[in-house]
Amino acid sequence: MECTLEQALQEGKLRRQINGFIVAHLRGDNLNQAAAAVATATMTPLTTDVSNNRLLELVSKGLIAERDEGLKGISSSSPLDATKGLSSVPVVASGIDFSAMQDMKGSSKNFPKHESRHISEHKNMVRCARFSLDGQYFATGSSDFSIKLFEVSKIKQLMAVDSREVSIRPVIRTFYDHAEPVNDLDFHPQGTILISGAKDNTIKFFDFSKTVARKAFRVIQDTHNVRSVSFHPSGEFILAGTDHPCSTFI
Repeated sequence: MECTLEQALQEGKLRRQINGFIVAHLRGDNLNQAAAAVATATMTPLTTDVSNNRLLELVSKGLIAERDEGLKGISSSSPLDATKGLSSVPVVASGIDFSAMQDMKGSSKNFPKHESRHISEHKNMVRCARFSLDGQYFATGSSDFSIKLFEVSKIKQLMAVDSREVSIRPVIRTFYDHAEPVNDLDFHPQGTILISGAKDNTIKFFDFSKTVARKAFRVIQDTHNVRSVSFHPSGEFILAGTDHPCSTFI
């Protein structure tokens, strides 16, 4: 009886921690409605101190452990067994090996072949990326507080099969003006203006036509974390989503 009760308590604790990881993961991906739905259904606090990447880290470690156990011929234990002796960190004892998954029979989706190329990097994770409307540029925002602007034509040159030019630099601007991670980006539909929303409660405007500009030429200060920004097709208005229940129309 004591063993069964202890197992039940450990399993409940594990489930609560997993629910917290799921909610934090959804919030980190700006899926606030999904996070709120999971939090309500599982009675999990919507705001926690859990890192947004904790779920990905645990799943990744679990997949690696399962693969290693498979190579050694060790059978995976059940999640309930893994809770025995558990302190504050849950042990993920099983996972899905996506490398072993086969195409579903009868699938009508045919994905074209593509090539991935490492072209530049931030000092921390990339949180957002956006193409300009004309397709000439794209920008990336990072947890290292920086924004990088790329020229697509230079990337095409870099990825050309017959290209031998090693001095091509696709990053044409790097902006350093936020004090917290960048959440979202958008390009003005006609002009050379890039806007960003960040955890420092600001929306910032960058003119990338100026080669020496590294700072924003205009800043809109909000009272909440700015999670998303979007230009109206006319370029005359901006819509912003923040941690406040109301959206912001500028």
